[in-house]
Amino acid sequence: MRLWRAFLFLAITLLCAAALCSAQSTQSFDLIITHGHIIDGTGSPWYSGDVGIRDGRIAAIGNLFAATSKRTLDAHGMVVAPGFIDMLGQSEWTILVDPRLPSKIYQGITTEITGEGSSIAPLNDAIIAADKTKYEHLKITPDWRTFRQYFARLEKQGIGINVADYAGATQVRRMVLGDADVQPTPAQLEQMRSLVRDAMHDGAIGVSTSLQYAPAPYAKTEEIIALASEASKFGGVYATHMRSEGDAITASIDEALRIGTEAHIPVEIWHIKVAGKSNWHRMPEIVAKISAARAKGIDVSANTYAYPAWFNDFSAFVPPWAHDGGDAKLIERLKDPATRARIRKDMLTPSTQWDNEWQEIPGQEAILISVVQNPKLLPLQGKTLAEVAKLWNKDPIDALCDFLIEDQAFTDVAVFGMSEDDVALALEQPWVSIDNDSSGTAPEGLLGQEHPHPRAYGTFPRILRKYVREEKKLSLEDAIRKSSALPAQRMRFTDRGVLKEGMWADVVVFDPATLKDVATFAEPKA
Repeated sequence: MRLWRAFLFLAITLLCAAALCSAQSTQSFDLIITHGHIIDGTGSPWYSGDVGIRDGRIAAIGNLFAATSKRTLDAHGMVVAPGFIDMLGQSEWTILVDPRLPSKIYQGITTEITGEGSSIAPLNDAIIAADKTKYEHLKITPDWRTFRQYFARLEKQGIGINVADYAGATQVRRMVLGDADVQPTPAQLEQMRSLVRDAMHDGAIGVSTSLQYAPAPYAKTEEIIALASEASKFGGVYATHMRSEGDAITASIDEALRIGTEAHIPVEIWHIKVAGKSNWHRMPEIVAKISAARAKGIDVSANTYAYPAWFNDFSAFVPPWAHDGGDAKLIERLKDPATRARIRKDMLTPSTQWDNEWQEIPGQEAILISVVQNPKLLPLQGKTLAEVAKLWNKDPIDALCDFLIEDQAFTDVAVFGMSEDDVALALEQPWVSIDNDSSGTAPEGLLGQEHPHPRAYGTFPRILRKYVREEKKLSLEDAIRKSSALPAQRMRFTDRGVLKEGMWADVVVFDPATLKDVATFAEPKA
């Protein structure tokens, strides 16, 4: 009897499987990707199969040899994987300049998370006036004030990838307090909380901080907890560029964990690193600290772009107090000899009170001028501060200060301040996903005039080439997981990040034997 039941069960199972295969094989699709090695994003080993897509979604996975399709892509010998999710993208402005974002899509990015502290919204006239240089540089007219209005503009114009935005704590602070070094009254803090609630209603995915860049350093931990608590009510995430990634990194991690615990919100540490020559080889300590927090049940994770140079505002080399009141006040202070002398003294003095990048770099040759707005300075893009100082016959700190004056404190720079061993160790952690940390850009047009960090074009191919194929620090399946299912899980995207029937058809196809990054610091737009 038991044997008969076993045969009956097997027969029914085979009949069901045959019916399913037949149904799939006779369907009609918009696109079938055939003969690929499917890596579904979960970390599971690859398997052979076809992927059928209809109306923008994955409609079937299996043997679709008898199905009809408007288009067919033969992926023989190639990997078929979920589209990559960039955990920090920075394209909220440049997507208005070139909606295609070719630097993103060409490296397999299909979804970007953005909004690092200074988000695209909310917006008011005072912020627009203060940030006039940025809008003029990109030739953007800011005709939105809320996230809902900004998203409507994106939908009207069309975009090349999917985007999701954080509400920046810096942005919320500027809406209520401006750029001054002041603390909010209870009534002002309630205004800020209300702005976060509005942003979450409009579709923001959480609250973010970028605590290195003024006026963000003026915010106390309690202020951030209050804002993160509002995002938590909507299922949001707290993402942070921490107060320090250098000498005070452990205290900064403690602050992030406190915010997550007291606001009851998951914590995502952006572009995790240990910055500065004096901190090189501290990554094992940082990994142990975060792993211990996770073992205690604290929901914290991180991401990395896996290059040894970061990319940020040139003005970040100047201590936070000098930014009080915004860029116009900063430039006034840089022009004043007595105040510049105080700035110089602070830059030359090691400190755990602020993230002193001047103390973190090996030397002035470690700073690469990347993006300027003053046309007169365009020939200096791609040159180091050491080269600029020599051209101008100036002391390097004076050259830095004068450059900020000439460029209205707009300049972006690449800074070589990390150890490759630390970078690799961070990438290997199972709770670390991938971020690009660069605005989407293009090799031509207005954006093509810039000299970006090579990660703008090369992050995901670099990881697949260097850390998977060459150094074998990651398996191909785990690298794909870190680029798709892991970030989707973290951001609670239930319909993206894995290849599965019913999911949105964000798909990337590539040859794992030949894919490589070609962008370099000298030629970053390749």
